[in-house]
Amino acid sequence: MDTIKFTPEGGEPIDFYVLETTRLGGIDYILVTDEPEGDGQAYIMKDLSDPDEEEALYEIVEDDEELDAVSKVFGSILEDVDLV
Repeated sequence: MDTIKFTPEGGEPIDFYVLETTRLGGIDYILVTDEPEGDGQAYIMKDLSDPDEEEALYEIVEDDEELDAVSKVFGSILEDVDLV
């Protein structure tokens, strides 16, 4: 399982485990969790970086409509995972 290091502004780096990726409306999204196995907290993040940037810039999706749409896509990809 791939991992990414997320560093919030003014905070300590956090490792997340990438469960799945998708592209919707020209934007890349990743579904991550804070635990490598079992029940962990899941987050959907979107890539805000320019394609030519060396490092990706991810932001947690907070908009309810966007979150609902992307959750449905990940739900169809990962049929055995409950994203509630």
